[in-house]
Amino acid sequence: MAIYLVLFFFSLTLLSSQASSQTDEFTYSGFSDPKTNLTLNGVALIDNDGILRLTNETSRQLGHAFYASPIQFKNSTTGAVSSFSTCFVISIHPEYPRLGGHGLAFTVAPTKELKSALPSQYLGLLNSSNGGNSSNHIFAVEFDTVQDFEFGDINDNHVGIDINSLNSNVSAAAAYFSGDDGSVKNDLNLKGGKPIVAWVEYDSATNLVNVTLSLSSTKPRIPVLSLQVDLSPIFQENMFIGFSASTGLLASSHYILGWSFKMNGETKSLDLGSLPSVPGIKKKHTRLITTISITAICFILGSILLAVFVIKKIKNREVIESWELEIVPHRYKYQELKRATKSFKDSELLGTGGFGRVYRGTLGRNPETQVAVKRISHESNQGVREFVSEISTIGRLRHRNLVQLHGWCRRGADLLLVYDFMPNGSLDKFLFEETQPTLNWEQRFKIIKGVASGLLYLHEGYEQIVIHRDVKASNVLLDGEMNGRLGDFGLAKLYDHGSNPGTTRVVGTLGYLAPELPRTGRATTGSDVFAFGALLLEVACGRRPIESKAGPDDLVLVDYVWNKWKEGSVLDCVDGRMKGDFDENEVLMVLKLGLMCSSNEQKGRPSMRQIVSYLDGEIEMPEVLRAPGTFREDGGFEDYLHSYASSSFEKTSSSNQNRKGLKSSSSQNSISKIETTLNI
Repeated sequence: MAIYLVLFFFSLTLLSSQASSQTDEFTYSGFSDPKTNLTLNGVALIDNDGILRLTNETSRQLGHAFYASPIQFKNSTTGAVSSFSTCFVISIHPEYPRLGGHGLAFTVAPTKELKSALPSQYLGLLNSSNGGNSSNHIFAVEFDTVQDFEFGDINDNHVGIDINSLNSNVSAAAAYFSGDDGSVKNDLNLKGGKPIVAWVEYDSATNLVNVTLSLSSTKPRIPVLSLQVDLSPIFQENMFIGFSASTGLLASSHYILGWSFKMNGETKSLDLGSLPSVPGIKKKHTRLITTISITAICFILGSILLAVFVIKKIKNREVIESWELEIVPHRYKYQELKRATKSFKDSELLGTGGFGRVYRGTLGRNPETQVAVKRISHESNQGVREFVSEISTIGRLRHRNLVQLHGWCRRGADLLLVYDFMPNGSLDKFLFEETQPTLNWEQRFKIIKGVASGLLYLHEGYEQIVIHRDVKASNVLLDGEMNGRLGDFGLAKLYDHGSNPGTTRVVGTLGYLAPELPRTGRATTGSDVFAFGALLLEVACGRRPIESKAGPDDLVLVDYVWNKWKEGSVLDCVDGRMKGDFDENEVLMVLKLGLMCSSNEQKGRPSMRQIVSYLDGEIEMPEVLRAPGTFREDGGFEDYLHSYASSSFEKTSSSNQNRKGLKSSSSQNSISKIETTLNI
């Protein structure tokens, strides 16, 4: 009996050992084998030719393909990551030949699901909240075809090594080396559609990761990218390997034609001649020939029906002019947006404004995506010129505190823009509509900091300087987490860093217009800062910049706050709906910043970088505060007050009090001048 028990336990141990043994080497010369040991999700699939397609030309999608079984990367005794190497062949086919969208990555991850991952710039690997977390245990080599400023990308055609983040530890422009000594560097276009062979190798003895690229099956001597790193803290004992890809506003089809992998040795190189043919030109030629033949037969057999069909098509087609071809974001079909908004039904109306109506829309089916469709009215003063400005500007901007543009459409006089849907609407509704819940101070301060961050990106973080020209509460939209996002770029102006902005007609909203605009007609970052100052006071006080029903001293919000500041009772300005529940230091800082930004003199206003530093507590606020709105006859400011030195302010001298009448009169005159200039 004892012998049988020993044999029984020995068999169990043997079976357990066999079950735990894991594959440490494999080769795929195409993926047509029905026993292919891959797990696919998202839009990834294997087509009839045996090609693994991670994404197609559909916007904002992701695709994953992982080897179904985990790989044991760590030595169970020492805990060190063993050497490994992999070779794979990729081919990227953008929707538009010169534009990418977005890229793919060879990935080592603790799971093959990556459920919380997002498409677009996140490449299907991470999301907006977990970037940089050591708990991710993600190692990736990205082949990125879109330059994302948020992650510090060097260009729109690069290779990078990423560890737990999409801010690459090291990156380089895509290239390969050739020549007898391997020293001749050749540029490589990731978006060209050609098969590209890539090798990723890790040497555990030297802790060195090498990435090598080629257009042939022969591996060059010199890698395009190297990183000295110990992967032991990053890898768990068992990890999954595979590929992830995503699309954004623009889309690309990302293909894997072959793949090999080996632990503790050099992987097998892939012979391009034995892999499936790259989809593209050849197939398109075949389709074109077939289409021409069918069309010719139809023309011969039914010329009358064809003529009717052509006439109908010409009558209903969407005419595309030459300037439209230069616009980057996705161009939607009019009928697609019409269906999405239920024929622009009133029940889907989100709001109206000077530039037209905004509708809720639903695009796609699996999954559905809610969007906001802005339809420019025929009577609007915003014509094709401003429309193009909005498209060309927003389409290239990427920041978490800016409303993202999905795409656009034009059909005759109908102009449409498709944005991210902001479920909580605009900020001004929460500030001024009694039916909306009251924002607490924590929410307000978070919104202020978010809008400031977005404006800093516009002024300094983009490849050109972007002047928004219409910063106000109604153009600050709130997402599902009450984050503030600046939207409506229809009045935006761009100019190069280091150059001077040109003059233009005065546009904007009364109360947010910098005083120099009617005089110079020159919009600058300083005029955006002035409008942001009005927004700061508006959020803190719960009052509009110009309150038509208020008395003469309280008509202009900045004058009202300044008077209270001089009297030492500035906290009386704070929105009473918060019932005194706020951080006093933060409120005082916001009110003071609002007054500083409202200076009549451009040089007296801080820059957005300084404002963000003040809000983040990185630099101290200045001790002296100058009167924002009134000049003396000699050209200087009326008052200078020291910052809040104690919780109770001393009242200023009677000479300051005597100037109140002058201030109110000056404010009224300023408003009259602006109204005359704007013809309102």
